[in-house]
Amino acid sequence: MSQQTTPAEQKQSLQRKKTPFRADQVGSLLRSEPVKKARLQKAAGEITAEQLRQIENDEIIRIVKKQKETGLNVVTDGEFRRAWWHFDFLENLDGVEPFIPEQGIQFHNVQTKARGIKVTGDIDFSNHPMLEDYSFLHGIAGDATPKMTIPSPNMLFFRGRLEKDAYKNDYALFQHDVSKAYKKAIQAFYDRGCRYLQLDDTAWAVFLSEKGLKQVEAFGTTPDELRQLFAKSINDAIADRPDDMTITMHICRGNFQSTWTAEGGYDAAAETIFDGLNLDGLFLEYDDSRSGGFEPLRYVKRSDLQLVLGLVTSKFGELEHPDDVKRRIEEASRYVSLDQLCLSPQCGFASTEEGNKLTEEQQWAKLRHVVEIANDVWK
Repeated sequence: MSQQTTPAEQKQSLQRKKTPFRADQVGSLLRSEPVKKARLQKAAGEITAEQLRQIENDEIIRIVKKQKETGLNVVTDGEFRRAWWHFDFLENLDGVEPFIPEQGIQFHNVQTKARGIKVTGDIDFSNHPMLEDYSFLHGIAGDATPKMTIPSPNMLFFRGRLEKDAYKNDYALFQHDVSKAYKKAIQAFYDRGCRYLQLDDTAWAVFLSEKGLKQVEAFGTTPDELRQLFAKSINDAIADRPDDMTITMHICRGNFQSTWTAEGGYDAAAETIFDGLNLDGLFLEYDDSRSGGFEPLRYVKRSDLQLVLGLVTSKFGELEHPDDVKRRIEEASRYVSLDQLCLSPQCGFASTEEGNKLTEEQQWAKLRHVVEIANDVWK
């Protein structure tokens, strides 16, 4: 007599047991009103750092529960303790300092507040505050998989002002030290229990448009040389990661108050991205025409590389028609096996503390939408 499976068992069989999951998420979430208010109070000297952290703790506990309620198997802290997705981590590396530049980062029709980082000493990773941030998330995740997000090592090339002379004159030395620091960071997060780490990276966007190629010229190098440098930066950093740790990368074209900084398909860097990085998975923006088509996926050669398609936008609250999302997954599967594909929003919902222009309820609806579509597709 054949063994019968229950509906719950059937549903479980549709899902990957290993990260990234069929339904996944990038990481950041809209900052809640209590967190926003507490940050302002802390800046005004009205509450202490300890009081701010307690409010953050309470709100992170709440949003972890909300993430589970959407059906996701992966939870983050929403980056609730950060103002920026990248600067908060990078400026706490040894040898890096924050500073206030003359202007912010220019997005499409809007500019961020002014914030920057400069490299003034030897890059290293030692006593980093985000280790405690991860430990808190790990302690409350329960039966869900906690995911830590940090900026890619390439973001120090892309956003760091080099003031240390030795690095200015030797990109290879800079890359070596950055990757070495990240190797320490990866091991430190692993030692805290992290088994799912994501590197967020907007630097690859420089290869995807004419505007970006002008930025490449500013580095004093060629696109080929910079692509190789970016790839080596990542591969060296993750080379000794433990076997039971998943490391993915999210490639982004900018996400600030529902706008963007870059556009262009993956074609110009596709061979490096899809066949030159020793990552376990790639989170790919594909929520509108700015990201181009799926043809670059033909460069994927590894059968163990998971591609998480960002077909559901985090920039606006309206839900995509499920059939449209399913059709695009089918289109992608012409280049890569359906078994290597997953689904997520194209980016986080609040890469900076300002957040995108949608409500918290719309945010949860988007994540539920991802789960429901994924459960329909992978069965």
